[in-house]
This record gives sequence, C-alpha cells and structure tokens, in this order.
Amino acid sequence: MSEPFVFAVPAEVELLPAPIPAHWIVEGAPQARAKRLAMSADGTSSVMAWSCTPGRFTWHYAVDETLHIISGEVLVTDENGHSRRLGPGDMVFFSAGSVSNWHVTEEVRKLAFCRHSMPRLFGLALRAWNKLAAILGGPAEDANPLEVEPAANSEPKRAPAV
Repeated sequence: MSEPFVFAVPAEVELLPAPIPAHWIVEGAPQARAKRLAMSADGTSSVMAWSCTPGRFTWHYAVDETLHIISGEVLVTDENGHSRRLGPGDMVFFSAGSVSNWHVTEEVRKLAFCRHSMPRLFGLALRAWNKLAAILGGPAEDANPLEVEPAANSEPKRAPAV
C-alpha cells in the first residue's frame, strides 16, 4: 500500500545505479542513477529522482513521463529532429512509445512523474464514472480544485527549438 504522504528532497536524495541499456548508448559512457520516491496504491504511477553523467543515448519511453529538471543540462531531440535545451526549472512530457535522443552536456538531475497509460476507452469510462459519482454523490468540496477543463480549441504550447 502506498503512503498517504511522501516527503522527499529530490535534489539531495541518494540515488542508486540504474544503468542505461548498452545498446541505447550512442557516445561516451553515461552513468545513470535513480531512486523511486513514491508509487500510487494501484501501481500505475510513480515518482522517480534520476541523474545522469555526460554522454549521448537514445531513450525509449515505456510509460508516460513528465519530468522537471532540477540541475544540469541536456539537449533532447525528438523523432522529428527538433532539439530543445533543458535546464533547471524546465518541464517536458514524453508519451509512452515515444523515443528521444539525449545529449547530456552537464550532469543532469530530474524529477520524473511516470504513469502507465490505459486504453483510451478505459480512460473515457473512468472519467464518465467519476463525473457520475460527482453528480450523484457529493458536495463541491469533493471536486479536484486542480482539475481544469481545457478550452475546446486549445493546443499545448511547445518550447522554442534551440
């Protein structure tokens, strides 16, 4: 069972070796380290602290990952050849099944929020169930104050290319 609250200092937590698969490495000898900080009760979501020394490698995303750079610098190139420099304070989302090339120029440390995605139909059913439960069940204080309905025509904004 997951804990109801988990407190951590991701910039300072001690990480353990988490080798990058050798066939993913393109250049250098990048050394990755990681530690899982929290996991949801159903096991579908986790929070990881991760770091890597300089080098180049291709990363294959098995799960949805939202990351926040704590320190260091990396140039990430997507499947279309668009590159972005990521440094402290930057955030990026990688969907499950995507691939990106990482060029770590300065040891990088990130906080990663990982989530196993579910088939779209199941997600739709879950949202409908939650909406029905809210209508039938409870006062407004049970609603998620962080949930925002996106505008019908809104598209996510992309960071400028480097």
